[in-house]
Amino acid sequence: MAFDAGKFLKTPDLESFDNLKKEELVLLAKELKLVFKVSMRKQIIKNLVIDKLVDAEILGEEALELKVENIGAFKLKQLELEHELKLKELEMKEMEKRKEDEFKLKQAELEMKEREKIKEDELKLKELEMRERLEMEKLKIEMVKEESNTKVQSKSDYFDAAKNIRLVPKFCEKTVDKYFPQFEKIANNLKWPMPYWTTMLQSVFEGKAAEIYSALPSEKSSDYDTVKQEILKAYELVPEAYRQKFRSL
Repeated sequence: MAFDAGKFLKTPDLESFDNLKKEELVLLAKELKLVFKVSMRKQIIKNLVIDKLVDAEILGEEALELKVENIGAFKLKQLELEHELKLKELEMKEMEKRKEDEFKLKQAELEMKEREKIKEDELKLKELEMRERLEMEKLKIEMVKEESNTKVQSKSDYFDAAKNIRLVPKFCEKTVDKYFPQFEKIANNLKWPMPYWTTMLQSVFEGKAAEIYSALPSEKSSDYDTVKQEILKAYELVPEAYRQKFRSL
């Protein structure tokens, strides 16, 4: 709709006036019969129109606040408007940054909760595995108990080595060849289990015999015949030792 200067003067409005374009201000200035040039800046024409409207009491004195007295002041107002615009832009950026920071914080919290959940699940799994291991150990113990209960062992089957050690004949390095037959006779008469013979013997061995026994690996030191043979060999009391001794004469 085209601007009607005469109609505006009949029903003036300060806010509508402040929003008038230059060409509309020119029409209004012509309607008020003001002396001006169309080539003048918009603000200068606006200032002339404001003065006339206030003098004619068409607008109140508050309209004078819309005047910009010089170009410098006009530019200052522009700078103020630009400054306000920049402030609003900064506020928008800050608001966006706050939203972004809040999003990142929520994301970090979610990730932390997820990690905590994973740890809790791992801990629960470990606890479950531990309970299963304990149940297995308990089951094994019960099985061992059941096996031991099923194997009814009489007192005659039990051999107390510590109690019988005092009955082992004393070892003498001068009569090694007679020692083993003597030991075997006692062991058989007293019904000592053969797997315990080397245990009984090592308690009385001395000198070279003790050294030989200590030097034997565990699998040989528990075999009576091997221990006997090695000690007789050390004392040169086996047939091969005799033959070697005879050859050296």
